[in-house]
Amino acid sequence: MKYRMAKVLIIDDEMQLRRLLSRIIGLEGYEVAEAADCASGMKMLRQHEPDVVLCDVKLPDGSGVELVSRIKEAAPAVEVILMTAYGNIPDGVQAIKNGAFDYITKGDDNNKILPLLSRASEKAQMQRRLARFEDKLSEENSFDRVIGSSAALREAVELGREGLQFRKVAVTDTSVLLTGETGTGKEVFARAIHHASRRAHEAFVAVNCSAFSKELLESELFGHRAGSFTGATKDKKGLVEEADGGTLFLDEIGEMPLELQTKLLRVLENGEFIKIGETRPTKADLRIIAATNRDLEKEIKAGNFREDLFFRLSVFRIQLPSLNQRRGDIADYVRYFAGLFSAKMGKRIENIDKGYIEAMENHTWRGNVRELRNAVERSMIMADSNVLSVGTLPPEFRNDAGVAADGSMTLEDVERNHIVKILEYTGGNKSEAARLLGIGVATLYRKLESWGLKS
Repeated sequence: MKYRMAKVLIIDDEMQLRRLLSRIIGLEGYEVAEAADCASGMKMLRQHEPDVVLCDVKLPDGSGVELVSRIKEAAPAVEVILMTAYGNIPDGVQAIKNGAFDYITKGDDNNKILPLLSRASEKAQMQRRLARFEDKLSEENSFDRVIGSSAALREAVELGREGLQFRKVAVTDTSVLLTGETGTGKEVFARAIHHASRRAHEAFVAVNCSAFSKELLESELFGHRAGSFTGATKDKKGLVEEADGGTLFLDEIGEMPLELQTKLLRVLENGEFIKIGETRPTKADLRIIAATNRDLEKEIKAGNFREDLFFRLSVFRIQLPSLNQRRGDIADYVRYFAGLFSAKMGKRIENIDKGYIEAMENHTWRGNVRELRNAVERSMIMADSNVLSVGTLPPEFRNDAGVAADGSMTLEDVERNHIVKILEYTGGNKSEAARLLGIGVATLYRKLESWGLKS
């Protein structure tokens, strides 16, 4: 299966406008479906499985504002953009509260539709990829389903299941600190802990602390009031509030600025936080699980991490082993991901060569399970038969294995052919190709330019 273009569903009873939007959006490469009312819109939602819904506010059989809630309930990953012929601020506010991606006025905001669609579809597809990975890898979020049987992994699992009377710990609100290298599956463990807790049926909210600047992270975590800073056009609920009743997972906690560590400590101590632009505290009942690849004790000595916060976070600690420490699990992961991508790509893999497994076991895994998953996905793309062999491995793995290129091909030829095939798979999407290749988009462009390939 090739990398699919985003799908859009347009719900609007004005046929001429609907058809016009469909043509414009279709010319941009989107797959477009149409519906004229709420009932047919919900039916098309199930049949078409769109990434984005472009919906009118006034429909013959109901309100688009109310329809947002129904769409998000039926398909949480789908993003909804509402359109109205008449600007109505209360409707806009309610639409956002119901989960809408944005709210625009017909005619005045027509130039905003395509950029909005691009951002919304990107967000929806990212959410779907993450959900698929997490759901498959965690197998219903159970410790019993964690892949691998090595002593190092089982020790971590048993610690999670039995050590320190885990079952008693799970039903409490005790904070947990997960440590280990990047890509070792810390979020999988965090979800397993949440699943085993009394909060299992409430929200599990995850945030990567390294993905935001200080200002943005503060707004993401604690929320803000409209007008509290430039660009804050509406009230925003923070992730701490979103996790109320459930679990907040703070990945890469070691990257959190000191000023925000103080605010987080207040949450841990008395369940209070203050939104940007407010003076009164807001209460939140949540459990915090944190993860890091840093040595926080060293960070404390360097003055980069609060010692009191460290002690509050690390009441219960689990150290996750790297993939290099449990090479006996690599074959299990290869088979698991081969099965996963077989279903995704429509390819049936009947055999995995011994040499392929040996090459994977001899590789130095800097990115751990995440890197292995990526390598198997690339192998599946390169495979022209139902066998995963050394020849399907990315060039860097073949170098590690000491395997020469076929015939008279140079290493550069192998790399070029590999990248071209990945680009064919992604339909020319260079961002997705760069992700699969494990390189930056700029690096990909440079390579294509050096080979005289169109960029």
